[in-house]
Amino acid sequence: MGFRRYTKKVSGPPARPLVAILGPTASGKSALALYLAERYQGEIVNCDSLQVYRGLDIGTAKVPPADRGSIPHHLIDLFDPGDSCDAGRFANLATSAIHGIARRGLLPILAGGTGFYLRALLDGLSPAPRRDERVRLRLGAIEERRPGRLHQFLRRLDPATAARIHPRDRQKLARAVEICLLEGRSATEVFESRPRPIEGFTTLKLALDPLRGDLRDRIGARTRAMFAAGLVEEVRGLLRGGLPPDARPLGAIGYKQACAVIEGRIAPEEAIQLAFHATCQYAKRQMTWFRREPGITFLAGFGADADVQAAAARLVERFLESLQPPSGI
Repeated sequence: MGFRRYTKKVSGPPARPLVAILGPTASGKSALALYLAERYQGEIVNCDSLQVYRGLDIGTAKVPPADRGSIPHHLIDLFDPGDSCDAGRFANLATSAIHGIARRGLLPILAGGTGFYLRALLDGLSPAPRRDERVRLRLGAIEERRPGRLHQFLRRLDPATAARIHPRDRQKLARAVEICLLEGRSATEVFESRPRPIEGFTTLKLALDPLRGDLRDRIGARTRAMFAAGLVEEVRGLLRGGLPPDARPLGAIGYKQACAVIEGRIAPEEAIQLAFHATCQYAKRQMTWFRREPGITFLAGFGADADVQAAAARLVERFLESLQPPSGI
């Protein structure tokens, strides 16, 4: 079924389709998104919080331009790594890109594993207070003196948010405590108020769900491949270009370990092992997030598997057919 059948004129505003390809890191989201984009005349919108940065290529597993074929990719390489892109900024940019794709009569396909960015786009974000650097510095100092203290604070101020944040994720913990202090209410209450979701679209959410052991093997192979492909040199080049070692993107998995190699704190083999274990833990957290996300259909396998692609195609076919007007209208 060609996607352009969707553009048939009907009375009233037509339902516009949006397909989201989700799943843990290394599960093959890009491969499946490319397959569906080629089959259904689509364009891909990135939903990975690191692929928006220029120069972070190897460690983010960006699809090289030569491998993208004729499929346009949006929200990739938008910012310098010293710039800031949060969930709200992403949601605004993604909304604009998705509307543009739909206006061209094509299928927008969202692909990535950053669950909070997905939620910001589909469900909206409530207004939150701007960052207060003085508060942030005080919270950072507290955590430095007594590791784990921020999580203790957050458990008292906002147990629901504390349960969703890893005790060692200092950045998210500091932001959540900061919001509680500045707003005088829990971060949960702040972010649950007045959502502004993307409008005019019906979303099909598909998530890849390979066997855990298979995913660990894939993560291990990919981690080694990244370091062999020059991840340390990629980071060295960013540092030579003026990016400070404490820049936010360099705290991401893989980049953090590469920085430690450059600084002489660990050997390359140890960096590979640390990055591998951290990635496995991250993949587990991603799947926990997606299993809580309503309306997701899980596909057992990797995105490049023929049977997974066939199953995804059938689901997209039925989804697009469901948005067709009844015959005779």
